[in-house]
Amino acid sequence: MTTNAQPTTGPAPSFAVHVPDVTLEPEPLDPAQIVSGTPEVTGAVLWESADGKQLRGIWQITPGVVTDTEADELFVVVSGRATVEIEGGDTLELGPGTAAVLREGDRTTWTVHETLRKAYQISLS
Repeated sequence: MTTNAQPTTGPAPSFAVHVPDVTLEPEPLDPAQIVSGTPEVTGAVLWESADGKQLRGIWQITPGVVTDTEADELFVVVSGRATVEIEGGDTLELGPGTAAVLREGDRTTWTVHETLRKAYQISLS
């Protein structure tokens, strides 16, 4: 697969990408999610199940503070640093090599210290 990854659907294909080189497209934030700064989000879906309930891709956010309501997600941070506060739960310190799991419905506040890029697997209900 090239760095300009095109999403595929159906049975999960075998492929490899160099995560730092994947070309990402803008994914504008809802202004209501921005707490401070001017964070920008970009991403690339590398694979999506035929029913749209499973996604695999790359996601990036620049420094700032944002809120979110999470999907069921496993991700690994490739670069950057952030602190994620889970409402009523733990605070996660994220950096290169960190694997994290977020539960569907978690309400989070992301404080992004350095532009963060992650590879993810999301399961939607």
